[in-house]
Amino acid sequence: MSKTATNVIAYSLFTDHDANLWKAGKLFRAYDKLGSHVIEVEDQKGTYFAVWAPSAKSVGVIGDFNGWNQTSHPLNARWDSSGIWEGFIPKVGSGTVYKYVVETQMGERLEKGDPFARLWETPPKTASIVWDTYYEWDDKKWMDSRIEKNGIDRPYSVYEVHLGSWKKPTGTESLSYRELAVDLVEYMKEMNFTHVEFLPVMEHPYFPSWGYQITGYYAPSSRFGGPQDFMYLVQELHKAGIGVILDWVPSHFPVDAHGLAQFDGTHLYDHADPRLGFHPDWKSAIFNYGRNEVRSFLISNALFWLDRYHIDGLRVDAVASMLYLDYSRNEGEWIPNRYGGNENLEAISFLREFNEAVYREYPDTMTIAEESTAFSGVSRPTYVGGLGFGMKWMMGWMHDTLSYFKNDPIHRSYHHNELTFSLVYAFSENFMLPLSHDEVVHGKGPIIDRMPGDDWQRFANLRTLYGYMFTHPGSKLLFMGNEFGQTTEWSIETGLDWSLEEFAPHKGMKKFISALNKVYQETPALYAQAYNPKGFEWIDGGDHQNSILTYLRRGKKDNELAIVVNNLTPTVRHHYRVGVPSAGKYKVLINSDEKQFGGTGDYKIKTATAVESEWNGRPYHLEFTVPPLSTVVFTFGGKK
Repeated sequence: MSKTATNVIAYSLFTDHDANLWKAGKLFRAYDKLGSHVIEVEDQKGTYFAVWAPSAKSVGVIGDFNGWNQTSHPLNARWDSSGIWEGFIPKVGSGTVYKYVVETQMGERLEKGDPFARLWETPPKTASIVWDTYYEWDDKKWMDSRIEKNGIDRPYSVYEVHLGSWKKPTGTESLSYRELAVDLVEYMKEMNFTHVEFLPVMEHPYFPSWGYQITGYYAPSSRFGGPQDFMYLVQELHKAGIGVILDWVPSHFPVDAHGLAQFDGTHLYDHADPRLGFHPDWKSAIFNYGRNEVRSFLISNALFWLDRYHIDGLRVDAVASMLYLDYSRNEGEWIPNRYGGNENLEAISFLREFNEAVYREYPDTMTIAEESTAFSGVSRPTYVGGLGFGMKWMMGWMHDTLSYFKNDPIHRSYHHNELTFSLVYAFSENFMLPLSHDEVVHGKGPIIDRMPGDDWQRFANLRTLYGYMFTHPGSKLLFMGNEFGQTTEWSIETGLDWSLEEFAPHKGMKKFISALNKVYQETPALYAQAYNPKGFEWIDGGDHQNSILTYLRRGKKDNELAIVVNNLTPTVRHHYRVGVPSAGKYKVLINSDEKQFGGTGDYKIKTATAVESEWNGRPYHLEFTVPPLSTVVFTFGGKK
């Protein structure tokens, strides 16, 4: 160790092995080495800095500690062609505001934030802050047993939340992480969701991007507090028995001057050719998945959130845009792969390696793909040629279901197949059924506005949609506001309209979702074989004349059985018969037409006894009055 400049000590946290792994794209804990780290060297406390900038002519550290002097604290280039610049600066500690000044080969000086920074200034400020992620966690019970809540055969009812607009008590200010640790945790418990999914919490300069244009991949947004504050939120959710999923965006990044774009004067993290490196939809840069160091950066980032923040799952955004070279591009605007096809082979390889790394290191977590195409094997293991995700969003189900429910009930008999078609492919992937933020923005309006009829019918339709959703094979996701029938399109500026809770239809809707979540979690028939065709049987999927769907859900045990009846019109069906497999009593688990949920309350069904007479190809049947626009779920109550 020696001083190469008056204020910098030559020091390295990197071993030769680390540097070789970084260059090979296999350093998956790169956050332990790169970035800023408060340590002690030669009996001096200070901060070690390390940054990747292989084409830079020089790199230095600037900040409030040196008056932003661009030449006073130069870093040293490692000798091993790793492209890493590093050095130890005494007396620089936690809370120090800094940037890297990167001199390009053309002599231009770029001021860049730290790609591995644990904390950033609150936007619109753009500097990084020296910080650590030490925290005394108090969620051991959850972490030791989370596979019981996080396994593929467990119930997943996910509440999707944008932290900055879930609740705005003053109309403009968002809740802090610690305030959310009270309000959101209590609400999650009241509503009986199993998991919360946060739209990207990583630091982003532009609030209206909803977090999807990330500059600080290793830092929770400072808009709502510091790293330890966000850890506290995660911890409190865990203590309440609630899993935490983060939206993760390895598909693209913004071209803000302080971010990853042109980091060392070259297209370091992306492709120079815009046909590969520029996303036409989001006007952002596309990661170069074929560059080893970029793979180390991204996979390290995924593991970082699972490691340092105890995150239980990652929902990967815009996977389709990663898989296809011609995604959202016209002819001549993209470059085929080496075989002449449109598949992005490097991205496919990256996604497989990402999933393998996550499940190898954290087998009790979950990865979820937002993928909208028919790409085969998204949620199949890599060893059989799949991408290795745990689940995939069922976008086809979402589109078909919303399309169906827009129809006036009088016309629904002609659109029956829009609801039944999803069962043709329901077990080709491990599907999650999403009614996400994407369905309540950009002029689409709230979900309730797509329901036809008068006010009563609109809410009854929405309850039936949710009843069908929660009894359909697959896990579930609802965006915030959907659970109480938000009546305006989602806006990050105004947040949700919580005053609606005072009105009976919305109060009833909220009660229904809470009860539906409870029934879903307490009924293994509805989740234990959600991805296995043995878990679903049609009773009658063809009754289009009455617009009624009936089906049977099975758990892993013989007595785990649920009978589902969805009436998709406001017509009451008297003496309706439903074939069942066994004699005995069947008790009602939930009836969406109950008065407490906003229904008529006129058709109370507690139990039904099977009659020994063949119906729907089964030896027994139930006969009862089916309420209007409703979902009724029975379970087998035992022999007579």
